[in-house]
Amino acid sequence: MKIPSILESSVQMRLYTLSKRQFVLVFICFFMAFGISLLIGIAGPNIQAYELQKQVENLPNGPFELTSPILNKFNKSLWLTTAIEVDDASAETFQKPFNVSIMLRGVAQDSSQEKLTSVPYNRSRKLSCEKGRCTELLLLHLLTLKYSTYIVTVSFQGLEKHHVTAINFYFRTYNPAFSNMMIWFRFVFLVITFIITCMFAHSLRKFSMRDWSIEQKWLSVILPLLLLYNDPIYPLTLLVDSWIPILLDNVFQATFLCALLLFWLCAYHGIRQSDRKWVKFYMIKLLIVGVLWVSTLVLTSWQLYCSLYDPTFNYKVDSGDFIGMVIFFLVVGGFYVLYLLFLVIRAFTELRSLPYMNLRLKVMTMLMLVVVAATITITIMRYGVNILNENFVTELSTYYKNCAEFLAFYSLLNCYLYTMAFVYSPSKNAHKDTYFKDNPTFSMLNESEDELIYGSDSEDGVHTSLTGNNRHMDNEEE
Repeated sequence: MKIPSILESSVQMRLYTLSKRQFVLVFICFFMAFGISLLIGIAGPNIQAYELQKQVENLPNGPFELTSPILNKFNKSLWLTTAIEVDDASAETFQKPFNVSIMLRGVAQDSSQEKLTSVPYNRSRKLSCEKGRCTELLLLHLLTLKYSTYIVTVSFQGLEKHHVTAINFYFRTYNPAFSNMMIWFRFVFLVITFIITCMFAHSLRKFSMRDWSIEQKWLSVILPLLLLYNDPIYPLTLLVDSWIPILLDNVFQATFLCALLLFWLCAYHGIRQSDRKWVKFYMIKLLIVGVLWVSTLVLTSWQLYCSLYDPTFNYKVDSGDFIGMVIFFLVVGGFYVLYLLFLVIRAFTELRSLPYMNLRLKVMTMLMLVVVAATITITIMRYGVNILNENFVTELSTYYKNCAEFLAFYSLLNCYLYTMAFVYSPSKNAHKDTYFKDNPTFSMLNESEDELIYGSDSEDGVHTSLTGNNRHMDNEEE
């Protein structure tokens, strides 16, 4: 087997001094924190509040004048959806295109009404019915709320051929209790992240940056980005009538997630060597992740712009490029997964004989698999397998489908970074063994790998083994 000729010299990490029981305890704490957050989310408030207004007159075309419930800043956004009821004796399945015309007015505090559009918004939608039941359609989405009440006038064209018995309109908003909970949990995660970031940076201040491992270097970048992911300015999205805090929140989330993807590529590749030339080492990784990052920002910015100037615009339906964009993301994401698998397999193949490197790989891989598995599970539970189906692209778009989903995503990523900060921080005796080299000579012929790494399940025994090996190397150099 080929062993890399250039191995990394790094600060001794707490990872090397943990016994088996301590490793198990670390993972138990990780899953307990994640599980508690998930239970809080399940018991938390509903993410949406809605009001039903059923229309049985002026069928099927209208016009229908609808008045929204009284809104406040904690309602955050307003959606108007419709579910059309038809009397279909044959119970056949059909899809029928029809046109929607919408006029919008806002009611000020002095009860005066202000027209928000001089001409009606006209959109084409598709009515999909099966056995007399029709899918719910999104008609209007107000990203920010400037008024406490809105009056919406809706007219349809093209429904005359079907026997429409009733039209249900739903005004949907964020539940103020959920918005309040989001603020508090983001604040809690923000404070904890700030404390852990400061502690991690303080633990590394005694050592030269050249001696940091690649995990420590990347954590010093990702932890500050986690602060942005938790979004210290998030309350402004509720309190300020502006699109800028919303755009910044999207930028913060996209930047953190792409930095995490880039970290996995660099860690599995860079753990094998310390000579990392910019073009050869970073270029292809930055290209793959950069394409995802730029595409995400372009898509979110475009959606934000269209929503502000045309609240009836739905980029998933009105843009013919949406399916192409989804396929593009799947192709780039698939290439990323293949490249990551290649780096993981090569790292384990070349470094499995080096017990300390092997330990780093195992811990990093286990944590990564937990994050990936949980993310895939949540995504499938939310969207199902028909992500390209039209039912998916016409569904009501909110950031999260329920309270448990919000806390699952946030607690998962935060706990993941907290766990890595703990295991990759310098050990208590790292200042005595400043330069810790993972070298094949550390692998003792008369000891098993578990005995070499964990000793006899005693932290003192492990430290003695490590420091003894370092002194042995120093004597040989002298």
